[in-house]
Amino acid sequence: MDLELLLPPGATVTETMKTICPLRDTLDRIGDRWTVIVVVLLRRGPLRFTELRKAAEGISQRMLTHTLRALERDGLVTRTVYASVPPRVEYALTAVGEELTGPLTGLLHWSVRHQESVLASRAAYDGGSAEGSGPVRAGG
Repeated sequence: MDLELLLPPGATVTETMKTICPLRDTLDRIGDRWTVIVVVLLRRGPLRFTELRKAAEGISQRMLTHTLRALERDGLVTRTVYASVPPRVEYALTAVGEELTGPLTGLLHWSVRHQESVLASRAAYDGGSAEGSGPVRAGG
C-alpha cells in the first residue's frame, strides 16, 4: 500500500509506518463487533462496567472485559478504581479515544442513514435481479 495516500497533509512516513500499516492497525482495533459500540457509549462520559454491559445489549461479561482491556492497552480508555466498599470501577475515554469518537459517530450515522438502501442492494444482488445486479459469473 502506498503510505503517502494515507497521510494527512504535512505528515511524513515514519520507520514504524513502514513495518506496521497505521490503517490496518487501526482497523484491527476497531474492526471487531464491540469496540465501536463501547467507544461510542463512552463518548458521553465515564461508565461503570455494569452500565456499559447493560447499554451494549448482547455483549457477554467476558467479551466486554476483553474489549475494555484491548482499548486500555491501546490507550483509548482509562480504568479508574475508587477505594470504596464495594470497590467502584469506571471506564472513560482518553483524549485519543475521544478524538476517535468523531469518525466512529460519523460511521454510525452513515450506517443508520443508509441501512435500508444497503439491505435492498444486498437483497437485489443475492437475488440476481433483472436490472443486471448480482454476481458476475465467468464464462457465462
